[in-house]
Amino acid sequence: MSKKTRHEPHEEHADESWLIPYADLLTLLLALFIVLYGMSSTDAKKFEEMSKAFSVALNGGVGVMDKSSVEGTDTNTPQDSSSQLQQQSGQSMSMAKKRSELMRQEQEDLEKLKKQMDNYIKVNGLSSQLDTKLNQSQLTITISDKALFASGDDTVKPESRKLAKAISVLLEGFPDYEVIVSGHTDNVPISNQQFDSNWDLSAGRALNFMKILLLNSKLDPRKFVSTGYGEYHPVASNSTDEGRSKNRRVEVSILRKYQSNTSSQQGIATTP
Repeated sequence: MSKKTRHEPHEEHADESWLIPYADLLTLLLALFIVLYGMSSTDAKKFEEMSKAFSVALNGGVGVMDKSSVEGTDTNTPQDSSSQLQQQSGQSMSMAKKRSELMRQEQEDLEKLKKQMDNYIKVNGLSSQLDTKLNQSQLTITISDKALFASGDDTVKPESRKLAKAISVLLEGFPDYEVIVSGHTDNVPISNQQFDSNWDLSAGRALNFMKILLLNSKLDPRKFVSTGYGEYHPVASNSTDEGRSKNRRVEVSILRKYQSNTSSQQGIATTP
């Protein structure tokens, strides 16, 4: 009778289910040490990144190594951004400082020209016929029509050409400024064969006076323009003879290139 082989019972496998929470615990510990390392740094940006990494480790999802691919390809560091802001701020301050210097130089130029013109007026006894005013937008030289023209005419008097020449010589020292020569009349309608309206008279006077200025070859015609305003820009009331006399005028305006924020405040004159 054959003996049956007796099989020893197999040993049961040990329960390994504890490995899963153990691995999770190690992962959490690793994430914790990463966060602690990040907190030891003074870089706020790095701390934020470590905090996000810790959140990822707790909640699942992409790991720290995959973070850059998820958030995009922006490689600018906080130091780069700070450097760019400082550079832009420096450029803005430099431009503001340069503009301020140019405005200061312009103010000196126009004050110098005004002083020269005022001196010419005083020396030649022309205070009743000429006036100057410097405001936030321009330097204006105002010339009475009696100093330049016969009544109802746009031809500059021969004796007045000397005045135009004197102004042109003063303008030589300021070649970079644009100049507007404008003609103005009172509101009394004109009626003759030469002019149909005050528009035509004022425009003709401005143009003819500008032509005399530009006989000076040192002046750049590209900087000059003439215009006629007729009766529509009065400086006094047209109800009196004195007011109408003030309104009949030619103005030579030297325009500022750099105007302040208050440039809209026309007529604010500086000290003579």
